[in-house]
Amino acid sequence: MSFPIYIEIYKDLKQKIFQGDWNPGDMLWSENELAQKHQTTRLTVRKSLAMLENEGFIYSVPGKGYYIVQPDHSKYTLLFNELNNGEKNTSYSKLLGVDAITPDPEVKQKLHITGEKKVVVILRLVYSNEEPIAYDVKYLPYDRGKPIVEKEIQYATFPDMVAKKSSPFAIKKELSIFTEPSKPKINKMLRLKESEPLLVVEQSLYDQEDQPIGWGKTYYKGDYMKIKAYSYFVGVR
Repeated sequence: MSFPIYIEIYKDLKQKIFQGDWNPGDMLWSENELAQKHQTTRLTVRKSLAMLENEGFIYSVPGKGYYIVQPDHSKYTLLFNELNNGEKNTSYSKLLGVDAITPDPEVKQKLHITGEKKVVVILRLVYSNEEPIAYDVKYLPYDRGKPIVEKEIQYATFPDMVAKKSSPFAIKKELSIFTEPSKPKINKMLRLKESEPLLVVEQSLYDQEDQPIGWGKTYYKGDYMKIKAYSYFVGVR
């Protein structure tokens, strides 16, 4: 199968980068050199270089040329779903309650709540093989004009809950992962011993203006939860 010449040049240069023919910071061949090498025009070469630049493999310095980027391997992609995350199969979640409450200081601070404004708290218990493995608590700003339908949130992820009230494309997410001792209420829910450590995943959701639109925690049994993240190439100057 033949490809357009600019695709062939792009593929050839990308292969050379992966082979280590150039090191980070090295200057790439000039447009003229690439055009002569592949017997084509500089305009065609620029299309190939633009593809590599858009993918983060190279960057340009006006008046000088193109350079190989320094890969950043400190970034990972973490896949997280509070209702189905870990080594075991999650069979279902149980909705414990949905209420409008007066938030405590921590919730007020997380959601930027002022005055006497209420929030919606959603409580769920997550099961695997009929055993409770996670206690889930989520808070949303209370909006009298947009009620929450319980049957729609029992099996919904946190972004899905918020998407009922705003566009799913506008949601920004932040995760924090840490451990803490369990509390009496959680002990009872998850059938744990006193102060048995829990893995906690804290989620914060924001709109396009970086205003908080949701916050919550999921408390996992330590022998259930397993966090996995994947490293992939991200180019930076």
